[in-house]
Amino acid sequence: MKKLVLAVAVGAAFAGSLAHAADKKPDHEVSFNASLTSDYRYRGISQTRLKPALQGGADYVNNPTGFYAGTWASTIKWIKDAGGDSSIEWDIYGGKRGELTKDLAYDVGVLAYVYPSNDLNPSADTTEIYGQLGFGPAYVKYSHSVTNLFGFADSKRSGYLDVGANLELASGLVLNLHAGHQKVKNNSAFSYTDWKVGLTKDFGIASGSLAVVGTNADKAAYASPVNGKFTGKNALVLTVTKTF
Repeated sequence: MKKLVLAVAVGAAFAGSLAHAADKKPDHEVSFNASLTSDYRYRGISQTRLKPALQGGADYVNNPTGFYAGTWASTIKWIKDAGGDSSIEWDIYGGKRGELTKDLAYDVGVLAYVYPSNDLNPSADTTEIYGQLGFGPAYVKYSHSVTNLFGFADSKRSGYLDVGANLELASGLVLNLHAGHQKVKNNSAFSYTDWKVGLTKDFGIASGSLAVVGTNADKAAYASPVNGKFTGKNALVLTVTKTF
């Protein structure tokens, strides 16, 4: 009987160690993503003149330290619409994330938005530093530009405040809530508030999201120079993403 109890105990300990090993993340993780969206909205404003966009990126995470780096790109239309010569947004970012307490997570980093050969003056290229605190499914994030913001003259030190939550409603189904305010330094006519209410569903082979987005941006300030349409209008946006 003692031998049987000992065998069961050893087996349970071995199974527990295997489960722990299976749950443990590798030290280094690399992932890739590709998306198709019906309208690339960034901070509520269409970057594609209310048209679809192709997107993709890659991420690296060092799990023991929390340091990460990545890159992401999307097709865009607004640079050419503004008289420039670029149809790509290329983002490069890096930072560190972790936990301050059991219930309080943090994420700090730097993000560079690059528009190759954009030929705008001032340049559309932008660099921001950011900090985020997470409380379970909720978060608050602030991004601060250390360059001019997306081609606005004399707009260095502009800021964007982002608050939201991602609430799991069922297995693989998440409710996405967001509100943000973009302050464009020395260009108050271009400052505005944006919002989003959406659902994201993991289908296994890919995930899909459907969201209602909108802004209170000035319609004249954010009208497309090509067709005059308001690029911050309320709209339904559909996105399909594959991560591998």
